[in-house]
Amino acid sequence: VQLQASGGGLVQPGGSLRLSCAASGSIFSINIMGWYRQAPGKQRELVALTRTVSTNYADSVKGRFTISRDRAKNAVYLQMNSLKPEDTSVYYCNMAVSVNAGRYSDYWGQGTLVTVSS
Repeated sequence: VQLQASGGGLVQPGGSLRLSCAASGSIFSINIMGWYRQAPGKQRELVALTRTVSTNYADSVKGRFTISRDRAKNAVYLQMNSLKPEDTSVYYCNMAVSVNAGRYSDYWGQGTLVTVSS
């Protein structure tokens, strides 16, 4: 199973970006999908998480970021609006994937850099 993330880049404060992450390989089902981020010198932190029946956001992004998923494409998206310089980080997608109808395992994308700067 491989996760491919894309959509990062340089944006001015107040701008928007949309991150995408698609899973490929031998996939039976995907449970939890999420986005995390890690700024230089800081620990990786949860940004947003989507389960079958619930969605969670970090307090710092509530009202500005929206996570969504496309089950048919095994993909998860993160729409980021009203971006702030403190949102600058490498963003990683994460999925809990079942390969053969067995237990779920965590998989990570390669990370995509988001830089918010004027």
